[in-house]
Amino acid sequence: MQSKKLHIRKGDNVMVITGESKGQQGKVLVIDSKGRAIVEGVNMVSKHQKPNAENPKGGIIQKEAPINISNLMVVDSKGVPRRVGRKRDEKTNKSVRYLKKSGEVIK
Repeated sequence: MQSKKLHIRKGDNVMVITGESKGQQGKVLVIDSKGRAIVEGVNMVSKHQKPNAENPKGGIIQKEAPINISNLMVVDSKGVPRRVGRKRDEKTNKSVRYLKKSGEVIK
């Protein structure tokens, strides 16, 4: 089964455009099959942790919660959120993502 093509990929720098974490930026760590992404340092939640081998004391920890990818936009090199499009690369004849405003290709 082929996965759906998304405007965001793992490793992209993104900005949250709506919701509680609006305006925060971070790097995409994981994208799950339900169309949600975990962004580094964004949408932090408190989780009660039982004692285990990694954390023998347990306690309350802070961790990132998933955000729907529709609430995220790719950030360009200047730190401004931009829309993403797809086009064919002439050299390789493969589909590439690019920023619509500047035409810059996203690697």
